[in-house]
This record gives sequence, C-alpha cells and structure tokens, in this order.
Amino acid sequence: MEWMILPYKRYFDFSGRSRRKEYWMFTLLGLLVVLVGVGLMFSSGFSLDQFDGSTSQAFEPGAGFWIGASLIGIFWLASVIPGIAVVIRRLHDRDMSGWWYLGLIVAGMIPIVGFIASIGLLVLMCLDGTKGPNRFGEDPKGQASSDVFA
Repeated sequence: MEWMILPYKRYFDFSGRSRRKEYWMFTLLGLLVVLVGVGLMFSSGFSLDQFDGSTSQAFEPGAGFWIGASLIGIFWLASVIPGIAVVIRRLHDRDMSGWWYLGLIVAGMIPIVGFIASIGLLVLMCLDGTKGPNRFGEDPKGQASSDVFA
C-alpha cells in the first residue's frame, strides 16, 4: 500500500527518479478506484440497455450513480499532478528528459501516430531504469554504483 500512495507524498516533485513498482502500483490504485466507482454507478440501476433506442424511458440516475461518479471525479482531480510527476520521474529513471512526456502527449493527438506513441510510452514504463546514478539522481533501487567492479 505504501507504493500506491508514494506519488501523493511526492505530489509536486518532478525531480529525481521513480521505480517501476511505484508507477505500476499507483496505476493499480487508479484502476481499483475506477472499478469501485463504476460498480457503484451500475449498482444504482444504471444500465446500457437504456441507451439502445428501443424504449422512450428516460435515464434517471440513482444515488449510487452520483456517488460513483463523484468518487471517480474527485480521485481524478487529486491524481492528475501526481500522475504526471510519477511518469516524468519514470522517464528520468530511463535517463530521459521529462519533456518527452509532453512530446508523447502531443503525438497522441495525431490519429495513427497517437497509437504508436501510446505503445511507446507503455514500453518505456515497463523498461528497467539505468543502473547506478544518472544525471537525474541516484538509482532508486539503491543498488551499488556501476563503477564498483571497474
């Protein structure tokens, strides 16, 4: 659980490096919150059958719908800045500038290139960071420096 909330402790920290574990546990937390919110939304009678066009019955959301939607909205607002920060620190762990993230976001707006940029970002988030210190700081895994055996 500590890895899930670590990006909130480092809320506006865009410097340094982050491990893959920190990024993926933060992503898992986001997925779990969204699943709970959607579960609340569907538990109050929300159904996709209401949008098939065959009935004239209007959609009337219940209390669970609004609680789930509010949960997702508040979580998103609280997680935007830490989400950007943890991605930038992951790029720093790969010895890449955080400006690459902006470039990948802009590339994501182009129809076919966006799909390729999204896959590229996913691959970068899965790759291990550089061993030892780099220009953005010490290795977050705490491994000995790379020149120990030199």
